[in-house]
Amino acid sequence: MPELESMIEQKLIEQLVYGDSQWTYRKDLKTEADLWANFRYILEQNNKDRLDGEPLSDQEFEQVKNQLQFSSFYKAGEWLVGENGKVQVHVQRDTKRLHLVVMNHEHIAGGSSVYEVINQYSALNTDENSNMPARDRRFDVTLLINGLPMIHIELKNKQHSYMDGFRQIKKYIGEGKFTGIFSAVQMFVISNGVNTKYFSAASDTELNEKFVSGWLDQENNPVSDYIDFAKSVLSIPQAHEMIARYTVLDKDAKRLILLRPYQIHAIEAVREASKNGKSGFIWHTTGSGKTLTSYKTTRNLLMDIPSIDKAIFLIDRKDLDTQTTMAFQAYANNDLIDVDETDNVNDLKKKLKSADRQVIVTTIQKLQILITKRLKEGTPEYTKMKNLRIAFVVDECHRAVTPGTKRTIERFFGRSLWYGFTGTPRFAENPYPQKGDLPRTTEELYGERLHKYTIQNAIHDGAVLGFQVEHNGPKQMTDETDVSAYENETHMLKVLDHILNKCYYKLGFQNGRGQTYEALLTTSSIQMAQRYYDLLNRVKKGETSLQIDEKMKQVLPDFPKFAITYSVTENEEGSHVNQQKMQGSLDDYNEMFGTKYDLAQIQGYNANLNKRLARKDSKYQSRKEQLDLVIVVDRLLTGFDAPCMSTMFIDRQPMGPHDLIQAFSRTNRIYDKNKTYGQIVTFQAPKLFKERVDHAVKLYSAGGTKDALLAEWNEIEPAFCKSLSALRVVAETPKEIPTMSLKEKEIFAKAFQEFDRLFAQLKSFTRYDDSTMETYNITPEEYDDYAGHYFNVIEEIKAEKADRDPNGQEEDTVIDEDYELMAYSNTKIDYEYIIHLIQNIVTPDDEEEEITPEERQKKIDEVKQYVEELNKENPKIAQIMSDLITEIEKDEEKYKGQSILHIVEDTKKDCIDQVITDFCYRWFASKEDIMYAATHYRNGEIPNESAIRTTVDYASYKKAQEKAIPKFKYYAKLFEELRKTLDEEIEPLMIS
Repeated sequence: MPELESMIEQKLIEQLVYGDSQWTYRKDLKTEADLWANFRYILEQNNKDRLDGEPLSDQEFEQVKNQLQFSSFYKAGEWLVGENGKVQVHVQRDTKRLHLVVMNHEHIAGGSSVYEVINQYSALNTDENSNMPARDRRFDVTLLINGLPMIHIELKNKQHSYMDGFRQIKKYIGEGKFTGIFSAVQMFVISNGVNTKYFSAASDTELNEKFVSGWLDQENNPVSDYIDFAKSVLSIPQAHEMIARYTVLDKDAKRLILLRPYQIHAIEAVREASKNGKSGFIWHTTGSGKTLTSYKTTRNLLMDIPSIDKAIFLIDRKDLDTQTTMAFQAYANNDLIDVDETDNVNDLKKKLKSADRQVIVTTIQKLQILITKRLKEGTPEYTKMKNLRIAFVVDECHRAVTPGTKRTIERFFGRSLWYGFTGTPRFAENPYPQKGDLPRTTEELYGERLHKYTIQNAIHDGAVLGFQVEHNGPKQMTDETDVSAYENETHMLKVLDHILNKCYYKLGFQNGRGQTYEALLTTSSIQMAQRYYDLLNRVKKGETSLQIDEKMKQVLPDFPKFAITYSVTENEEGSHVNQQKMQGSLDDYNEMFGTKYDLAQIQGYNANLNKRLARKDSKYQSRKEQLDLVIVVDRLLTGFDAPCMSTMFIDRQPMGPHDLIQAFSRTNRIYDKNKTYGQIVTFQAPKLFKERVDHAVKLYSAGGTKDALLAEWNEIEPAFCKSLSALRVVAETPKEIPTMSLKEKEIFAKAFQEFDRLFAQLKSFTRYDDSTMETYNITPEEYDDYAGHYFNVIEEIKAEKADRDPNGQEEDTVIDEDYELMAYSNTKIDYEYIIHLIQNIVTPDDEEEEITPEERQKKIDEVKQYVEELNKENPKIAQIMSDLITEIEKDEEKYKGQSILHIVEDTKKDCIDQVITDFCYRWFASKEDIMYAATHYRNGEIPNESAIRTTVDYASYKKAQEKAIPKFKYYAKLFEELRKTLDEEIEPLMIS
């Protein structure tokens, strides 16, 4: 028998309270008033000296409470960083301003820190939330640090998925339950006992299940049992460190980031090595958040090791200097350590000479020039710098610092420590070229490997996506390396045909406008990149035989929006032509986006292009600010992070193993629920490419290719056909499904999930076309019918499971109840996107930035365009949104800080409730039964027809009507009207 939730809750509290965990159970804290009183007591106890022994008056405590009403979890996170590790509130007492310490991050596991556990807290509907529906909620377990809720835990028993906890938290946030003192929460934990996960606090519209993370031990073994998780993560000091040391504020994205376990283990490994005066390297697969890990590592080295004078983050490419520094500055916006970019060599010299302990981001080139050309031996500044104790953290260390360069720098800074970060280390199989006695592998160059996290680890944990690779180069070539076969317009037009017309699903067109993905096209040379750019311009103008499919234009009439980037230098041969060509490209870019870049501002252009591709700023989430394709040679193939990039097109010969994995890893960042893998399409040397890819993946997975590489077309297509046959055996047509027994429906659901998974994979290949569905003897309409019945079946299975006797012996068909159909398209994404745009109008991401009335109106006008389009498909939802926008136009303060998603959802519920009330009043039907029919109705099937027939009151109907229809016609007419009401009035409102 599964454990009751109350038992799981009790055991968790026992684990937290007993032994070395240091938490104190407070069964007396059940309401918000209790929590405020407790917080007040702790605040007064920790600040007796500052208060001169006089407790806070009620009026003074109101000042404190007002400072703790955070408009977002991110705002709470900003405050929790504190000043020099001290988190404070400020109180005006007469003419004196008191600075009271709420939390001191120097006092982790001691000092003034108070750790308490509460459970069954009553989150009541309060006056502040009067616009919300009157619902009271009970929270499971919450961990308080110095009286403030910091970590909230939702528990389920084994009969439920841990994702039910996720959905519950999302609902509570939307209902406004995480306001007041609970607005300080930074971390959520969800568990069903056997599966335990954590994620950072975010608004209901920003919570993304793809960012839910499990815990791993140092060897990357999962820690999923809730008691083991509590020991590893929720005991003290670990829980406090998660909040104080391992939470990052991303200023650009305006969100909290909780580090994943492998990032934390790496930082701790570097900390231990530095304490012992050892160097080493971290092997973390590309795409798993190395910049973030290396930022926290660099910052913590300065904080943890007082003997270190400077921490220098080294990179090797000028064009990445800005990007990495921007990332560091976004993370360090409110941090304890300043991050300083070095604009030039003199600036670097000045920063190294200063007495400030700071993180410096600079390039290897600047450092080399400084020590070889700008410092004179024997001078005081030479001696001072030579004696600095420096910790170097090297990004992309497999190539950033060559063995020769590192030796030069090391000989100058004799007291330095070196920590390399790489997703693709140099091994004996792919060493550095032989140069005298210089090291040839990453381990020889930096020292022992301090932590490892491979592609396979990351894919298994959901930290990155796997790769789907298509090799579309010419077949049967005697010499695949003969480049003359590829450097002609015929070949190039074939490549562009694939990109423009056969990537509907690869580029996420099914997601709707504003939500499509981006791609890179990488070529063998600057000249080829320029030729592609010119050819693409001609295609777009209709000057070639290649036409862009109307299907693509229906979603994005301006497709493709494209740009180009490459290195423009003064000295290289052909640089004059390159500069002329680049100026033409800059003119196109300026016209497209209203910018004003010229050749003198090429770095500014590259920085803008990077930000536009990354789409982390809300500005770039609007379609008018987006790109679809960027043509590159080597730029952006390493160290560049754009989660919405889904595909890389490669029209060049295969690279070495480390370069291949680096390039591939631009595509496999986690983004939204529809992006399921990074996609690679090659157009040259198919056999050679396949060999090289398999070898590279094996090398950097520390094993096989199974998890990292998805099956190719020739494996997926037969598997898809087989799954379709299996589906037809279970349910030859969708019409059979309603008459099945529950056990048969379970078998159908399992078969349909497998079919859908393979169908989604099939759709993502460039060889797939919707017209080919006929060859498989299934139409798009039939798939939609199967999907409609599938949704009903899943609801029935869940309802039956909830009613089932837990002591029963009946064996389950294993069905993933949280599975979301991958091949199914509807207007859900557009709906969510419009909600996001409206939310950004009422509560802008950057509240500090003054938005002019003109800019606000532009945002409103853009949303109106989307609502107009939605109106063609769903007038009901469009009307609700249109009314909401009208109210926002009239009063910009009306919905500020509120959840637009929740407001729209509540309006929809009110509309549904009114329609059903009217129907029941007219037909004398049970509201409960009709509501059940409405929420479970799909595909023309009323699931509880017999129950409705039993409970309708024909006698009362007859009495109320002047001309009542006879009883034998009454039922037929009632169900006819009910179907019509459900189809026309209810179904359109059920999108969520």
